[in-house]
Amino acid sequence: MSYDPFKHHRRSIRLKDYDYSQAGAYFVTMCAQNRECLFGKITNGEMQLNDAGAMLVRWWNELSNKFPTFEPDASVVMPNHIHCIVVITEGDDNDGQPQRKDGQPHRVAPTLGDIIEWFKTMATNEYIRGVKQLGWKPFDKRVFQRNYYEHIIRNERELNAIRNYIQNNPAKWAADMDNRNNVRRLPPPKMMDDYLRDVGGV
Repeated sequence: MSYDPFKHHRRSIRLKDYDYSQAGAYFVTMCAQNRECLFGKITNGEMQLNDAGAMLVRWWNELSNKFPTFEPDASVVMPNHIHCIVVITEGDDNDGQPQRKDGQPHRVAPTLGDIIEWFKTMATNEYIRGVKQLGWKPFDKRVFQRNYYEHIIRNERELNAIRNYIQNNPAKWAADMDNRNNVRRLPPPKMMDDYLRDVGGV
């Protein structure tokens, strides 16, 4: 089915029948469970990573070694969430790959979900070790929220707007909806529509 970004845009649900292993750029946000500030703090508009935050950066840098079709782009670790652009490139030809009964090669390219879940799993395992061995801040049941927010980047204008948003995110922490200091009670989970509105309505 053809993808109409205006008709099929959803807040946090993957698009039905959309092939998330195909080449493209994706704006992804992963939030800590209950938006707890586990990864550092903002000081004078700059992100100060703690050891857990630095660990997330290491695993982000490891993704291209695990997934040959992954290409890193802009990213930022915030106190309680991560913004990043995941670029999936065209993989190698499927020569030599097992063939299906219809003669077509099996798709072996990882999906966006595969990439994000591997990152979250590796980071969670190391965070658990940090809690047990290094005194890192404990977490409630899981390090990350179960889901993640994504947006398919449709053109160069969106790509540049989102890159700018990611780069400037620490300086805007005081007004960020994910900053729990801005509310008296935990607000509803922030949806991708809210992030895109902050980006500038891309």
